[in-house]
Amino acid sequence: MNNYSISHLLNRIPSPIYLWTAVLIFAASSSVTHKIIDIGENHLVNGRNPISLCNVLFVGNICALALMLLLFYQQLKPSHLKQFTRKDWISLVFIGILAGAIAPALFFAALDNTTVTNVVLIGRLEPPLTLALSVWLLRSPVNVWTILGSIASFVGVAVTALLASSSAQTVAMMGGSLQLGKGEVQTAVAAVILAVTTVLSKLRLQNISLGFFSLFRTALGTIIFFWLAIYFYGAGHFAEATSPFLWGWMLLYAAIIVVLGQLCWFAGLKSSTSAEITLANSFNPIAAVIMAYLILGEVPTQGQYLGGAIILVGILLSLIGNFNFTKTTFRPLRFRLGQINLSGFKGI
Repeated sequence: MNNYSISHLLNRIPSPIYLWTAVLIFAASSSVTHKIIDIGENHLVNGRNPISLCNVLFVGNICALALMLLLFYQQLKPSHLKQFTRKDWISLVFIGILAGAIAPALFFAALDNTTVTNVVLIGRLEPPLTLALSVWLLRSPVNVWTILGSIASFVGVAVTALLASSSAQTVAMMGGSLQLGKGEVQTAVAAVILAVTTVLSKLRLQNISLGFFSLFRTALGTIIFFWLAIYFYGAGHFAEATSPFLWGWMLLYAAIIVVLGQLCWFAGLKSSTSAEITLANSFNPIAAVIMAYLILGEVPTQGQYLGGAIILVGILLSLIGNFNFTKTTFRPLRFRLGQINLSGFKGI
């Protein structure tokens, strides 16, 4: 089969199939990350796990960057880079550090301190915060259903954080009157960072292509994370980063979770309606909880059931608001940064 035949076949696949494939891939990301770290525990190198959280983030980013270079190398031409203003570069660096290094590091740390289900549910703090910031800074239109949905989601996140904490380590807040699990706090902070960077991307980077932004964010995030880890843990922290066992798993992880997931998401955006995109996005946390059960055997606790149920009500209310607000076809010719991502942790 020649390249034209393959391209023609791929173009005939309905866009919703691409969308839902991306949703399932991203939903599995946290559980797959946790699973391959467990696999590394059975293949120790010098008495240490080669697939540690830091190695997964660092080496996985390198693998993802290499794969993305094959896809987006044309966007690194000097003629393309000369179009960026000084403010564009400052915004790219600021957003790249936050979204490419700090937020992923917090999500990875949270996976080591709490369950995948908690990371998924508390990560739903991002959409209501993004909405609030969009209304405040971008004057985005909003209806009462969406507001009610955001409030319900926020309450569900709070219930999950307070009742479903599985972390042995806690963080004292409000003078010690409130104790939250360390993993839950890390997830919440990461969600806040993603919400801020999403709105800043819409505000400052509308003229930046998605391909270049992905390359820049990944490259900068990898460099920043490497030096932060060296500073806090020492040069020996990445001693097993050259392990062939680690690299084999990371190449597979980056190819499927990062590259294939993003390509399916972008392909799905091309011809899907706003309603289809919103529905797919909203299903992500449900799919992630299911994946945690299927891959890791995590059975939700009563607190997670209660918080998840409230979040689900919020999602349904938001869906009603979105369906009432717009039923027009999404136009793909000019993606805006920050409008194309599923919320929460999606792998590296």
